[in-house]
Amino acid sequence: MERGLVRLFLCRNRIEVLNVVKTVLKSMIGEALIGSGPEIAHIDLIIGPRGGPVEAAFMNSLAMPRQGHTPLLAVLEPNLQPKPVTLLVNKVTIKNVAQAALMFGPAQASVAKAVMDSVAAGVLPEEQADDIFIIVSVFIEWDAKDKDKVYEYNYEATKLAIARAMESSPTVKEALAKKDSAKHPFA
Repeated sequence: MERGLVRLFLCRNRIEVLNVVKTVLKSMIGEALIGSGPEIAHIDLIIGPRGGPVEAAFMNSLAMPRQGHTPLLAVLEPNLQPKPVTLLVNKVTIKNVAQAALMFGPAQASVAKAVMDSVAAGVLPEEQADDIFIIVSVFIEWDAKDKDKVYEYNYEATKLAIARAMESSPTVKEALAKKDSAKHPFA
C-alpha cells in the first residue's frame, strides 16, 4: 500500500497541500547544482526499487570500472554503508591522486550522510531502505582543492536531488512555465 506524506507550503497567502510519494515503486530522477568555484557540486541521481533497472545499472556499474571512472560505494566511514545502498560514479575523468582523494573522501562521505539524513527526515522511506538502490553521478572539477567545500556542496546537492526525485520535481507544468526564461549558468 502506498503511503503519502502531506507537505504544506504557504503560497501567496494560501496554504497549498502537496502529496509526496513515499513508496518507491519505479525509477525516480533528481538533479541539483549547489556551490560555486571549482568545488561546485552538480549531482544527478536515480533511485529505484530492488529488481528494477536501477538495481541492474548499479550492479553493472560496480562490476565494470574503467580507467579514470571507478564507481564506488558511498560510506559514512569505512565498513559503514548508508541504507539505501548508494553508488557514486564520477562525471569527470579522474586524472590525479588529489582529485581521487576528493571523490574517495569528502564526496563519498557527504553523499552517504545526505542519504541517511534523507531517511531520518522521512524523505526516503525507512521501511524500504534495504530494497532501494541509488546511483549518484558526482562532478569533481580537476581544479577543486577545498575538501570542506566539496563535502558541503555535495551534501546539500545530494539532499536536494533526493528530495526532487521523491517529489517528481519539477513537474511538467513547472518546466513548461520556465522553458523560455530559464538561464543555464554555463550556457
